[in-house]
Amino acid sequence: MRAARELDRSAVAGGSGARWPRLALAVLPLLLAGCASLSADGGFQQIRQAAEQRLGKAVQRVQSAADQDAVGLRVAELLSKPLSADAAVQIALLNNRGLQASFQALGIAEAEMVQASRLPNPGFSIGRLQRGSERETERSLSFNLAHLIALPLTRQIEDRRFAAVQREVSMEVFALAAESRKAYYAAVAAEQTARYRRDVVAAADAGAELAKRLTQAGNWNKLQQAREHGFFSEAVLNAARAEAARSVSRERLIRLLGLWGAQIAFSLPERLPDLPGQPQERPDIEQFAMSQRLDVQAAKQQAEATAKGLGLSKITRFVNVLDLGYRNNLSNEAPRQTGFEISFELPLFDWGDARIAKAEAIYRQSLQRAAQVAVEARSEVREAYLGYRSSYDIAQHYRDDVVPTAKRISDENVLRYNGMFISVFELLADTREQIGVVNASIEALRDFWMAQADLDMALIGKPRLSAGTAPTAATGSAGPAH
Repeated sequence: MRAARELDRSAVAGGSGARWPRLALAVLPLLLAGCASLSADGGFQQIRQAAEQRLGKAVQRVQSAADQDAVGLRVAELLSKPLSADAAVQIALLNNRGLQASFQALGIAEAEMVQASRLPNPGFSIGRLQRGSERETERSLSFNLAHLIALPLTRQIEDRRFAAVQREVSMEVFALAAESRKAYYAAVAAEQTARYRRDVVAAADAGAELAKRLTQAGNWNKLQQAREHGFFSEAVLNAARAEAARSVSRERLIRLLGLWGAQIAFSLPERLPDLPGQPQERPDIEQFAMSQRLDVQAAKQQAEATAKGLGLSKITRFVNVLDLGYRNNLSNEAPRQTGFEISFELPLFDWGDARIAKAEAIYRQSLQRAAQVAVEARSEVREAYLGYRSSYDIAQHYRDDVVPTAKRISDENVLRYNGMFISVFELLADTREQIGVVNASIEALRDFWMAQADLDMALIGKPRLSAGTAPTAATGSAGPAH
């Protein structure tokens, strides 16, 4: 708009007829088209909708102290009662500072898109020369025509790049949700294991104390007492390891949720959720993942943007630098000089063939990378589903067979003890047999819920598959022989 006014003012000052107003009217639509502006939300609405549709969770970009206060109130509300998996995910999406930093990448990408959509600023120069009594004033106004020619394609490229950034940020949202859910299940399982290990220590301590008294009374030998004490010592070590694992898993959850200060005193439920009645059956899982995976869509869009870039390189091959300018020279000893000039580079040494070859190689590279992303996505979703089904089968086997069998054995031994057919130490030995079964069942249930989170992530983005931890089979403990 300022350039149009300058043109009109110069025309009035020079008195050069109606050509200047006509030129100003011709340039004015281009100037208005170049006034691209930033959006109100910086492209965040798409991220918000994706989180609501795919996760059923809210996200908020913290832009002010009021936003931060609102997030703090919501986090405090969710932490006021024992934390659930859904609450943990919601807290992470609102309170994780790393995710908030990624949200700012949207603003950066949109600013670059808007910048690429605007017309280049015109160049204006003025000079005043004096030779003796002669004084000459030179004024010129110029536009970069090469930039103007490439503007539509440049806008398309930046639009695709901005959409790719939106998908990348959405993928970060989904990845954080999956990792937070997995960390939650790991923390609950660690709490449950640590609590059970403390109970084992109490039982082992009672057995060791009884063995000590029987040895002092002469009813047991020192070897039998040493075995009971050894079991107690091992139970203490295992409890210490469980406490360390509990602290590590809890701290990882704290980091993902972005908690600090009094917030870290949140409480977790005493045990993991029960296993679902039936596993998911997904015969079309690969096709579904290919239509939903954000990394596949981003790779495809990147290849399309690169193709557009190749077309742009060909267009600007011979007009790499092309300027159009208007000149208006004044002299006190000569008539006014008006006219225009066009300047461009002569392709005498660099014909642009190397730039074209580079663009084509980059395009072929992007195609191969997109194909590799698709291959990896198919493999990852198959692996995630296989892990989900196998972990379900294992956890179900512990729930329906291994644990009930161990309980029946324990009940039978209690009956035998009550009938004075076995001693208290044989009963304690049976308790040791059950320790491995209980720990393995907790691990199997934990692995299932983590596999569920991996599968959910694999359907919409690149997952970080958990390393398979096969539950340890229950074996006989080195209890005292009777």
